[in-house]
Amino acid sequence: MNINQEDVFPIMGKWLNKSNSELLDFSDRNKDLLRFDLKSTKDFDQYVFDYLKMKEKQYGHGGYLENRTIYQRSAHFQKGESRCMHLGVDVWCEAHHPLYAPTEAIIHSFANNNNFGDYGPTIILEHNINHIQFYTLYGHLSLKSIGNIKEGQLIKKGEKFCEVGPYPENGDWPPHLHFQLITDMKDKLGDFPGVCAPSELNEFKRICLDPNFMILKE
Repeated sequence: MNINQEDVFPIMGKWLNKSNSELLDFSDRNKDLLRFDLKSTKDFDQYVFDYLKMKEKQYGHGGYLENRTIYQRSAHFQKGESRCMHLGVDVWCEAHHPLYAPTEAIIHSFANNNNFGDYGPTIILEHNINHIQFYTLYGHLSLKSIGNIKEGQLIKKGEKFCEVGPYPENGDWPPHLHFQLITDMKDKLGDFPGVCAPSELNEFKRICLDPNFMILKE
């Protein structure tokens, strides 16, 4: 995708870098995940934010195409072939952190995907830059974020349009943003797979591109 980082407003309101953020690993390489019950959002939350406090960082980030064990906490991801390949980037931060539009956009769709472990409140923006159409998905938002918006609504570049949600209303996760860059919505509205089965990865990574350039600036 031919979009320069200079054309993008940082979604978190500031660029994440080594001074303010820490890469978090939620694959089976992280043996710390075996020390607590992942189904307990309170315990999971304590792990994430104790770790960030220890590292003296405001944000945790990572996860694009990561093979994750954490989705075993939810039956939502275990129907048929287990879905464990993460298709977006997560930014772990305090609840109610404001989020900003990376470019001018319209609201494509929104929904409250309220299964345990799902996105919770979700907004999808539609963008068109230099005749390139693409979509960005924001999951695990607050209920307030979808309370007074409408499809087709114009969102200006750099405009605050939503916020990170607290648990349990955010799909029952420690507060974080799931951010995904999508080139083909496949006619879906208010939802799009953020995790796929290993057998589906080649198909999904063609349309779910690496979104780190809208978040990170090293």
